[in-house]
Amino acid sequence: MFSKSRINEPGPKGEADKPKAPESPMTKPSMDFTPSAPKGKAGASVLSSDLTVVGNLRTTGDIQVEGTVEGDIRAHLLTVGESATIRGEIVADDIVVNGRVIGRVRGLKVRLTSTARVEGDIIHKTIAIESGAHFEGSVQRQEDPLANGRSPAGAARLDGPVTPVSTGEPG
Repeated sequence: MFSKSRINEPGPKGEADKPKAPESPMTKPSMDFTPSAPKGKAGASVLSSDLTVVGNLRTTGDIQVEGTVEGDIRAHLLTVGESATIRGEIVADDIVVNGRVIGRVRGLKVRLTSTARVEGDIIHKTIAIESGAHFEGSVQRQEDPLANGRSPAGAARLDGPVTPVSTGEPG
């Protein structure tokens, strides 16, 4: 009924099992391996409120700025937090400004919330400015604001608090 284990005994069966053992581990890891790259869209890069960046930022993804950036920013979606200050040009498909921007803003969709403080020109395809936003500069609508980096000629100039909400769409 009980028999001595043959694992520790030398013999032909122990040798016959050896070629099979390396094959299994070699094939298993390659089958079990899955890339760690996300299948969906990556989350936004966040620059926290205690961070100061001196230099330009460029990404094809999303950025949320809560700290200070002294330089230009180019992104897909840029969110400027309430505690953020950006000194430089910002260029993105979508821009939401809750904080302070000193410099040119270029975007397909630009939104200034009630806490926004912008000192500079805005070049946009569509724009929304909430009541209470502070904006000093000119605003110009262009079909492709991301392609043109020149300052706008003949643009409307606004100084001081803004009360109406505008979508930039024909009404």
